[in-house]
Amino acid sequence: MESNCVFCKIIAGKLPSKIIAETEDIIVIDNIAPKTPIHYLIIPKKHVADINELYQEDVTLAGDMVLMAKKLSENLPTGAQHFRLSVNNGAGAGQVVFHLHFHFLAGMTFSDHVSV
Repeated sequence: MESNCVFCKIIAGKLPSKIIAETEDIIVIDNIAPKTPIHYLIIPKKHVADINELYQEDVTLAGDMVLMAKKLSENLPTGAQHFRLSVNNGAGAGQVVFHLHFHFLAGMTFSDHVSV
């Protein structure tokens, strides 16, 4: 756990958040500033700053994050199962919280560009 990381604080129960799903290694929360009707954050409980800090021993964790997106889509209302999975990797790509997380975006048509 990183003491100044907002996601680490949420994982530790020190900050409130609406938890959508949780496993031993992953937490899914509702985004407080949604860009689509359904906007979740898929977050590993292990502090990893970004994709560049993933290593071979994290391959299962990364795979589990992707499979969590699949599981989330299966629980969406009929017609809303299509989704976008997005990762901002580094400040130059728009990453603001430096704890790896996937944006799970659903509930709308993505014909227009949606930035996260």
